[in-house]
Amino acid sequence: MASNEVRAMVMAAAAACEDKKAEDIRILELDASDAGFADFFLIASGTNERQTTAIADEVEAKLKREFGILPNSVEGRRVGEWVLIDYVDLVVHVFLGERRAYYDIERLRKSARPVDLEELRQALTKKTIAVREKAAAKKTAVKKAAVKKAVVKKAPVKVAAKPAKKAVAKKAPAAKKAVATKAAVAKSVSKKAPAGKATRSKSKA
Repeated sequence: MASNEVRAMVMAAAAACEDKKAEDIRILELDASDAGFADFFLIASGTNERQTTAIADEVEAKLKREFGILPNSVEGRRVGEWVLIDYVDLVVHVFLGERRAYYDIERLRKSARPVDLEELRQALTKKTIAVREKAAAKKTAVKKAAVKKAVVKKAPVKVAAKPAKKAVAKKAPAAKKAVATKAAVAKSVSKKAPAGKATRSKSKA
């Protein structure tokens, strides 16, 4: 499947053809069987050799300016009857009118699907939005993972604090037990005290 960049290149090349008043501009999206050869053909016509050369030059200049790329090869510029500019994924054909009718490469590529510029623009926009949404979702997932990792790192600190509370809790019953023991001893002493007093009174008598 053609990338966003290739689709943008096709649109830029078509715009360059329009700028130089090319006629009958057509875009063909090649089927899967031709995908190894190219993704798109852009075909345009000029009224004379000088115009076809000017169209080809404008396509090259625009793609170099906007994408920083040069064609893999250029054929037919000197004669100007059929200028072929090969960008591998995109091949631009600029014909003289009669030469285009003679070779009729649209007919030779029957399996190719004609694409208008508006359709190509919509497909590019849709694909760009999908890529941006995917990138945003990935960014959100990374943030969530970072937050979760931070929480996991903090968790051991809270767990370590719990044993201290248990130690305090264990000491508390021991203190209570000591107090209870002291109370029992005091009570025992207080119970014995009256008996001592009675003994003393008898001795006085």
